[in-house]
Amino acid sequence: MDTPRPFRVDVPEAELAFLRERVAATRWPGQMPGAGWSQGVEEGHLAELAAYWADGFDWRAQEARLNAHPQFTTVIDGQHLHYLHVESPEPDALPLVITHGWPSTVFDFLAIIGPLTDPRGHGGDPADAFHVVAPSLPGFAFSGPTGEPGWGSVRTARAWAELMAGLGYRRYGAQGGDFGSAVSAELGRHAPGDVVGVHVNALADSSAPFDAAELEKLTADEREQAEDNAAWWRGHSGYAVQMSTRPQTLAYALNDSPVGQLAWNLEWFADWDPGSSWQTPVARDAILTDVTAFWLTGTAGSAARLYREAAGEVWGERRPSSGVPTGVANFRGDRALRGLAELSHRITRWADIDAGGHFGALQAPTELVADVRSFFRVLREG
Repeated sequence: MDTPRPFRVDVPEAELAFLRERVAATRWPGQMPGAGWSQGVEEGHLAELAAYWADGFDWRAQEARLNAHPQFTTVIDGQHLHYLHVESPEPDALPLVITHGWPSTVFDFLAIIGPLTDPRGHGGDPADAFHVVAPSLPGFAFSGPTGEPGWGSVRTARAWAELMAGLGYRRYGAQGGDFGSAVSAELGRHAPGDVVGVHVNALADSSAPFDAAELEKLTADEREQAEDNAAWWRGHSGYAVQMSTRPQTLAYALNDSPVGQLAWNLEWFADWDPGSSWQTPVARDAILTDVTAFWLTGTAGSAARLYREAAGEVWGERRPSSGVPTGVANFRGDRALRGLAELSHRITRWADIDAGGHFGALQAPTELVADVRSFFRVLREG
């Protein structure tokens, strides 16, 4: 790990003006009447969001929110990495590395960093305090682009272990959602003597069995849910198939069209119908902040490569359990099954939470923080 260097986001105004010009100049493809969201992102919804992006969205406000926290860059295993390192005012705080997924950035964590690091100042128990380290995934925004292949969940977890050791943390927890759940679990496998516990949401490896033998290990209700999950995924997995097989072809479009990039990311954020009641909508400023960060850093294509790099690690062979205590926050609309999760993780806490959705830090930050606190509370003295 190279010597960390302080970092601040300070985008030249000319780049923001160029982005607004490109959004305003979008060539719209049109849409089949009555199709709604059935064939992908609905054009009327996207056009409304794009208009706000060009003439209403305040990037400077989001930039200031991020810059309010200490940020650094370093080089680990040859890769430039960006991270937030927010220390708690509580001297006995537990270090915690938190990892986002796709199509997210560390901006997603801004609502939970304060309650995690300073529970006393947010109406909580100071005994639940954490020192928070929040790295940007390799290839994502300020940690991008990646310069060589191999940056999947396993290599990223090893980099996180080196980062935490370089910061002087020898005993710490890990938390993550979506691909962050895979990285956090791998960190437990790589450094089980250092990781006291792994807390995950949007668990990436436990919604469908890898083979018929796994299906037989489930309860009747879980088998029914697994079959429903598989059917749902067949109708919604086009984005993942493209990124896990031919991300470079996609990269040209994403890097050249801001509204094309917005549509690609929005499909997952909006979950194919932003008016549905089964997940809490993600605020438009949060969506546009992540998309703008990708656009300004030219990393939409680099971030997409993560699917190709990690496909076999997340959806290939079943990964072994690390033996590290693992807690799962299963938010509304998430599809993780405990019977499958227990094949790869030592589950010591499972909470089905009727709130939020796939992006817990954005959709249910209060509930996520509460579950993280509860999970680690019993592990701190171990």
